[in-house]
Amino acid sequence: MPQTARPLSKKEIRQENERVILEAAEKVFAEAGFGGATMQLIADLAGLPKANLHYYFPTKEALYREVVQKIFQNWLKAADAFDEAPGPVEGIGAYIDAKMEISRQHPAGSKVWASEVMHRAPVIQDYLETTLVEWTDGRMAVIQRWIDEGKMDPIDPRHLLYMLWATTQHYADFGHQIETLNDGAALSDAQWEAAKATIKSIILAGIGATGRH
Repeated sequence: MPQTARPLSKKEIRQENERVILEAAEKVFAEAGFGGATMQLIADLAGLPKANLHYYFPTKEALYREVVQKIFQNWLKAADAFDEAPGPVEGIGAYIDAKMEISRQHPAGSKVWASEVMHRAPVIQDYLETTLVEWTDGRMAVIQRWIDEGKMDPIDPRHLLYMLWATTQHYADFGHQIETLNDGAALSDAQWEAAKATIKSIILAGIGATGRH
């Protein structure tokens, strides 16, 4: 006889509900912005009663901040290989791969972040001034160490990071434009791999990192 699935625990139910809510919220905030989004729209997309949203997230701002934090945590994870790498070829190469994959798998999250910042971060300015500043300073220090070790050209680490963010997140924020220029189709697996390889080749060569030890 086939085994019956065991009932979910309260903890598992809570985790699944939060996952569904956050995925729906990410999409709604990306399309409508913070001002245009409503808890009812998010509840409808999540397929849950509106009361459930307020149980997990008392206010729209609390839910929005959780979405933004999730986006940033994904980007932090993408930088793990960056921090542990012996040099820019490995570190920046892995970072580009990871950031491109996030743009591919979670385009709505990148759009939420971009929209918030373009509107002068009315909800998450404190987050930018603390978490983002600390993270950026840490990655700049890693890049500067590679420069001091002669593993790449002496460029401004801050502007290199800006370039990496702009390039990789373009594939999420301007996904519709990319699809239009791709005969109306989403990029295939092969096209994504080609994009990653091209970006790595251009940036690593541009900072004089290719082939250095």
